[in-house]
Amino acid sequence: MTVHVRFLPDDVTVDAKVGEPLLDVADRAGVFIPTGCLMGSCHACSVEVEDGNTIRACITAVPPGCQELTINLFGDPTW
Repeated sequence: MTVHVRFLPDDVTVDAKVGEPLLDVADRAGVFIPTGCLMGSCHACSVEVEDGNTIRACITAVPPGCQELTINLFGDPTW
């Protein structure tokens, strides 16, 4: 199943497969998500999804059951 993943604030959209790691999707789209530990502990890769929840992109994959996923990137000056 294909999911349209939209990255804000730059409004970049790319198609992804369910289960594909979000960092891989962002990389393919040319979108930079900072990383640190790549295990979710440091929260450097925290992004906000459309429902307002914050997730860690390094340990999250494209979820099943949606046709579109909006991810809001916030800038953290420490990363």
